[in-house]
Amino acid sequence: MSLKKASFIIILILLIDQLSKIYIKTHFALGDRTIVFNWFQIAFVENDGMAWGTKLSDFIPFISEETAKLCLTLFRIIAVFGIGYWLLSSIKKQASKTLIIAVSLIFAGALGNIIDSVFYGVLFNDSYSQVATFLPAEGGYGSLFHGKVVDMLHFPIWKGVMPDWIPFFGGKFFTFFEPVFNVADVAISTGIGILVLFNKKAFNENEPIKEHNAANYEANV
Repeated sequence: MSLKKASFIIILILLIDQLSKIYIKTHFALGDRTIVFNWFQIAFVENDGMAWGTKLSDFIPFISEETAKLCLTLFRIIAVFGIGYWLLSSIKKQASKTLIIAVSLIFAGALGNIIDSVFYGVLFNDSYSQVATFLPAEGGYGSLFHGKVVDMLHFPIWKGVMPDWIPFFGGKFFTFFEPVFNVADVAISTGIGILVLFNKKAFNENEPIKEHNAANYEANV
């Protein structure tokens, strides 16, 4: 798979991710919710930490939230450089198409959330009880590298009280699926899922040779 095709995947995901986030940020106040179907809702939340809203300061209590946020953003940037190197190296080595697609999805998703973390604090004012403004005259809600990730996709497919016999969750009200996420998160999860489910195909070094031979056969025919 060529760099051009991988770049197309990355750009497409980034456009969908950022356009959806900018729309939500400029049309919804924090906490607003639109019910599309009973099992699918648009719910505006912001995440200033790691996955599931976890914060680095929860694990390292002696550092401030501002410092923790900066460290997390810098870590994400370093991770994206690492993923980008992995992608370029895979393309150069003519790795399997499955691997390149998966890494492209992970790279695009990680980069999409980094854009929020790095720039959104400067580009928007806060969304508390109001719809945010893009490039507000009074300045943004934070500084560079201290932005919050915009989430909006919510799939509460099932809600109810769990049976008492289920360990830990028995007798408790439970929602599946509770987390709110974004397009970038979907891309990352899909990329990881491909690597897990199609591991042998993704890391099959013989696949490029097979594809090359098939291309030559078709050309000769």
